[in-house]
Amino acid sequence: MKSYELLKKELERIDGKSYRMYKELAGEYNFGSFLLCIDHVQGDPFASPSRIRVIVNQNIAKFPKEIYDNKNKNTVVADYLTREFHYNINKCSQKVNGSGKSGLIAISKCPQEILNRTSVIIDEDKVEARFYVGFPARGRSVLSRELEKILYNIIPSIVENSLLYKNINHAKLASRVALVEDQEYIRRGLESRGLIAFVANGSILPRESGVSTKALRDSVAFVSPKELEVEFNTKSYGTIRGMGIKKGITLIVGGGYHGKSTLLKALEIGVYNHIEGDGRELVITDGSALKVRAEDSRCITKTDISLFISNLPNGKDTVEFCTENASGSTSQAASIIEGIESGSRVFLIDEDTSATNFMMRDDLMQKLVSKEKEPITPFIEIVGPMYKQKGISTVIVVGSSGDFFDVADSVIQLDNYEVKDVTKEAKKLSLGNITKRVKDRGIKIDIVFNRVIKTGNIESNDKGIKIKAIGLNVLSINREEIDLRAVEQVVDNEQLNAIGLIMKWVEASIMNKGLNFETMVDNMLNKIEKNGLISMDMLKGGNGSLAMPRKQEIMAAYNRYRKLKM
Repeated sequence: MKSYELLKKELERIDGKSYRMYKELAGEYNFGSFLLCIDHVQGDPFASPSRIRVIVNQNIAKFPKEIYDNKNKNTVVADYLTREFHYNINKCSQKVNGSGKSGLIAISKCPQEILNRTSVIIDEDKVEARFYVGFPARGRSVLSRELEKILYNIIPSIVENSLLYKNINHAKLASRVALVEDQEYIRRGLESRGLIAFVANGSILPRESGVSTKALRDSVAFVSPKELEVEFNTKSYGTIRGMGIKKGITLIVGGGYHGKSTLLKALEIGVYNHIEGDGRELVITDGSALKVRAEDSRCITKTDISLFISNLPNGKDTVEFCTENASGSTSQAASIIEGIESGSRVFLIDEDTSATNFMMRDDLMQKLVSKEKEPITPFIEIVGPMYKQKGISTVIVVGSSGDFFDVADSVIQLDNYEVKDVTKEAKKLSLGNITKRVKDRGIKIDIVFNRVIKTGNIESNDKGIKIKAIGLNVLSINREEIDLRAVEQVVDNEQLNAIGLIMKWVEASIMNKGLNFETMVDNMLNKIEKNGLISMDMLKGGNGSLAMPRKQEIMAAYNRYRKLKM
C-alpha cells in the first residue's frame, strides 16, 4: 500500500506527459480516513472512465451491525448508501477542465426499486464504494492538477458525506430498512393466505408518463373492494389493509384508459421492493411472477410448445421446437413454457400485448374451422388446467372477450381507477362454453424439462469476452445482441451486466456437467448466494456495476440468445 503523498508526487511527475502514463497510478493509496484503490485506468480520455474504489474501515465508518445484519437489511443499506454517494457526487463536484470524459464521476444510479448490487459493499470490517472517474486530459496529455482536485478534494468530501454513519440521516435509513423488512414480511405471508399479490390501500399506481417511474401527482389513491380486503400486521408500519389477489385465475376488466394495465404494471414490478414515495412500495407480488407477451421474430431453441401447438401442416416438431423467427402465437407459447421451466408460479398477461389466436378462439370460429385443422390450443383452454394441475396462477387484463368469464375465479373491474369486485356479475353472464370444451378435451399438463445447454455458446477471442448492456433492452455478448425488449421486468441495465457475466461464468465453470437448464442456473444462483454478487464482478472483464437479476430474467436471456446450443 502506498501513501497519498506518494500519489501526489506521481501526479506531479507525469503532468503533461502522454495519457498512457496514467496507467502507472494503478494501486492502493492510504488517505488516512479511507483507502483509495485505482483498479483500472482508461486508455484515453474518450474511453470508459477509470474504475475506482474507496474503502472505509468500520472503526471510522461506525455503522451499527444491527442495521445490516441480515441479507435484506444489508441490501437496503448498500442501496441507500449508493443513492447517498450519487447525490453527493453532484453536491460536492467542482468544475474540472479537460477533454472527453475528463472530470466525470459516476456511481450506479438506482431506480425506484431496491436491488442487491455491487456499487457499495458493507460488512463488519468495512464500507466499500465502487465508482468511475474520468481522468482529465488536455487532448491526449495528462492534466495532473485537475485529477489532484478530484482525488484530494472532491472524493474525500463525497466519502465524508456518504459513507460515515455520523453524517447520514439515521432516521431515514432506519425507516427504509423497516419498510423493506415489512415488505418482505408481507411477501412471505402471501403463500399462507392463499394469495399471489397484495395492493395496499392508499397506493398510487399511475406514473407521470410512459417514460417516467415517478408517481403521478393528484392521482386516485387505490382502495380495495371490501370483498377482497385483507390485512397484514407489520412490525414497523402496523396494520396495513388492501386488496389480496387470490391464487387461481384473476381477470382485470374495464374500459380503455381506466387503469387496467396500470394495475398489471404495478403487480409486474411488485416482485421488487421499492423506496418510500414510489407509491407502489406496498404493492407486493409473488417473487416468481412473470409478465408474458407475444414477441414476433424471437428465436426459440428446443422448447416443448406441444401443449399449445401441435400437428402443424408442415409436420414441424413442436416437442423440440426451434425457429429463428417466431410468430406471435409460437413466441407466447414458448414464453409460457419457459416460464414454467424457470419456476414461475404466476403469469401476468395483458390482452393488448398478446397474440389473439393464442389467447382464444370463439364458438363461431370453432364451428367454421374444426379443432382437427387448427394446430393451436388457445390459452383460454389451458389456463384452468394449468392452475388445477400445476398450481400456476394467472392474472389477465381483458377488454374485449367475455369468454374468459367462464374460466375466471375472480373478476376485478377498474372504473376510472376505482376497483370493484364484479365476480358474481361476470359469472351470471358466463355461458359455460369454455368450461365444457375443456372438460370434453380432457387436457393433461405433463411437461418434462430436460434441456441441457451445450458448451461453446460463448467464444472467447484474443480480447476475451466483451459484455455490454444497452439500456434495458439489449445485452451484447461479443457483439451478438440478445433482444430483451419483451422481458419487461428488467428495471436496471446493471441487471443485464450481471446476466452477461453469469453466462460467461457458467460457460467456463459448469456448462459441461450435463445438468439440465434449470439445475444449471440454480447451481449458479447458489454460488452467488454463498459468495455474493461481487463474486461475478471478480471475473476478468467485470466492471463494478452489477445488480442482481431474477432467475426468470437469466433464463429468458439464454432463451433469446441466437447462438444457444441445446
